[in-house]
Amino acid sequence: MNFLGTVVRFIVSAIVLMVVGFLVPQFSVGGFWSALMLAVVIAVLGWIIEGIFGKKVTPFGRGIVGFLSSALVIWLAQFVIGNVDVTIIGALLAALVIGIIDLFIPVATPYEATHRNRS
Repeated sequence: MNFLGTVVRFIVSAIVLMVVGFLVPQFSVGGFWSALMLAVVIAVLGWIIEGIFGKKVTPFGRGIVGFLSSALVIWLAQFVIGNVDVTIIGALLAALVIGIIDLFIPVATPYEATHRNRS
């Protein structure tokens, strides 16, 4: 994935997070820059979890484990970024809504992008 593709991916992720902040109660993002930084932190935390536990446990994985790890990453990211307020229920709902949005607007994960470039 090239630099421009990465930038676009983070901008789309930030917009999705702002939409989720509008739709989901107990999940609020202060503005675009907070959403952009939240997208970066979520990607970094997801990358760390993927490195430690493997692909199936990451927020990008499918199933209940991926859903719960996504909610955990969203909840933990609020402690790194200002102007973000998330409860545990809000993180669970946000992970659900983000998963649904991802069905319609798929964004390549860092894992998929790395493996696609090697082929």
